Amino acid sequence: MPQHEFKNKKPYEASPEEEYMNEKQVAHFRELLLTWKKELIEEMNRTVDHLKDEAGNNYADPNDRATQEEEFSLELRTRDRERKLTKKIDESLNNLDSGDYGFCESCDVEIGIRRLEARPTASLCIECKELEEIRERSKY
Repeated sequence: MPQHEFKNKKPYEASPEEEYMNEKQVAHFRELLLTWKKELIEEMNRTVDHLKDEAGNNYADPNDRATQEEEFSLELRTRDRERKLTKKIDESLNNLDSGDYGFCESCDVEIGIRRLEARPTASLCIECKELEEIRERSKY
């Protein structure tokens, strides 16, 4: 899943004495997640409008029709990934509300501000994520 570029959003700069996942950090990540979700929903709505507009074009040439169908298929796969990402964003927002955000769901250690800045929906610390990836690769 590609990382999202958060436009005009400065990374959170935690001070050394600052408590992890304090109110300022929670507010920062809530804003980040909500903005990201809003952008995804807007993109999904644009796709629906585009597909509705283009669906009326009945191309006589089979090659043109095949190209259109392939474009639709690609757009729908992209939107499906974004729909799944929207669910992950909702899970992260729920974790913010419950106080679980920012902690590894496997070992319960702090995920870390820098990692959450790069991937706000991260639910595993780097070490647990690497172990998960090793296990996944060993299945094949």
